[in-house]
Amino acid sequence: MAGPSNACSPDRPRIWLCHQIQRDLPAPPEWMTRFEADTMARLEGVRRREFLASRWLMRQGISQASGTAPEHCQPVDGRPVATVSPPHWCLSLSHSRELAAVATGGRPLGIDIEPGQRKPDWTGVARRWFSPVEQEWLFRADDPFSFLQVWTLKEAWLKATGRGIAGNLQTLEVRKNFELYGDQPGGLWQASCFYAEGFVVTLVHQASTDGNRSLWPDITLLEPPADDFALTPARPLDTSWEPLFHRVIRARR
Repeated sequence: MAGPSNACSPDRPRIWLCHQIQRDLPAPPEWMTRFEADTMARLEGVRRREFLASRWLMRQGISQASGTAPEHCQPVDGRPVATVSPPHWCLSLSHSRELAAVATGGRPLGIDIEPGQRKPDWTGVARRWFSPVEQEWLFRADDPFSFLQVWTLKEAWLKATGRGIAGNLQTLEVRKNFELYGDQPGGLWQASCFYAEGFVVTLVHQASTDGNRSLWPDITLLEPPADDFALTPARPLDTSWEPLFHRVIRARR
């Protein structure tokens, strides 16, 4: 696939998954930017391994989405929401100790993952941060898995719209049967949620107004990085995923 020239790719978004390995490198790899290398040098343990794996996966995802060699792919420094090379691609990143996920596309997007077996103190979180409408149906359902879907929706929404958690969790209201209402009336926003590799994976993206609303994003599981985290193109691995829901986010009036 050819990369974009002076605009983001109009193609539907793509999601790249990779199981994280427990290896580390004594020094940042040569392909990292100075900012990335300095950041990695300040990290230790799990956070260091997550950072290393996520930067490797971003380059692999950008490469396979754009047709550019991985060594010529680079996200912006800081929060990786876009590319420097090739230009004009939008990015989003999420990771845990076992899985990393990167979304690529031509318009603003956000991705979030959570382990499907996680059992958080979800009722306390919902009482503090969720709307009365959300609390009512979630407490009736009494299902931690439903809470994880709501939480990843809100996280992905905030990433896609460029905002932090503080004071913004109710800007997307998730109603019964996952009817979605957001505070962004401009543009067509969509959400896709699925279960893959033991994780709830949720993508929110701004879609083309003339696009097909029923399309799911492309999803690819890539082989883990080599011991030296070289940027040799990663091969796709067999995977299966279970669709949970695909929704248009309506503007809340």
